[in-house]
Amino acid sequence: MIEFKNVSKTYPNGVKGLRTINLKIENGEFVVVVGLSGAGKSTLLRSINRLAEISEGEILIDGKSITHAKGAALREIRRDIGMIFQSFNLVKRSTVLRNVLSGRVGYHSTLRTVFGLFPKEDEHLAFDALERVNILDKAYSRADQLSGGQQQRVSIARALAQEAKIILADEPVASLDPLTTKQVMDDLRRINKELGITTIVNLHHVDLAKEYATRIIGMQAGEVVFDGPVGEATDETFSEIYGRPIHKDELLGAAAL
Repeated sequence: MIEFKNVSKTYPNGVKGLRTINLKIENGEFVVVVGLSGAGKSTLLRSINRLAEISEGEILIDGKSITHAKGAALREIRRDIGMIFQSFNLVKRSTVLRNVLSGRVGYHSTLRTVFGLFPKEDEHLAFDALERVNILDKAYSRADQLSGGQQQRVSIARALAQEAKIILADEPVASLDPLTTKQVMDDLRRINKELGITTIVNLHHVDLAKEYATRIIGMQAGEVVFDGPVGEATDETFSEIYGRPIHKDELLGAAAL
């Protein structure tokens, strides 16, 4: 379980990224966070693994405070949290396999990982992860030879090889075409259902939020303005989250908001 307790984030310029957030996300949920750019979606997501340091409050992962964790304790908590970025964050000149194996760095010494000395067990995990996202045939290709959708599936495989219990996906389909978007979102949902991995996704697309989420969190100016099952999120709900009516033709591309 992920728990936010009175969490706030104030940036050095005085901007409030988060305002007194109190949330509980249960194990195995598929949560989609929606809202305008600047609403606090990325800050919320990145605060979970401390890519964004909060200013007040506390975040607990399975009862352990990641906010106050240091050294080995922090590394241990972070091992359970996989991150998927809009820009994929792959080493483009390395092979797909080496990129997936980078998900194992938290389990080994720095010297071992610098020289790529991963045990056979790690390689088996990497191959299994690539097979799960249907890209095993690209294991020895360079990452920069892959399409955007393939690169994003490599990043998902990296989180799987990491044996993450939580996957955080920050706008994972923002730069992808509609067909590839569906493939990536299908992968995330299937992994969530089959492996029970808690999945939290930031999205601009209202239609995708409706299709894939089991729970929707709507944000506005750093505050949670809606939190509930997807079935309770009506068009009126999204209009309130975005501050204006959502038209049918915008459901396919709410990024325009």
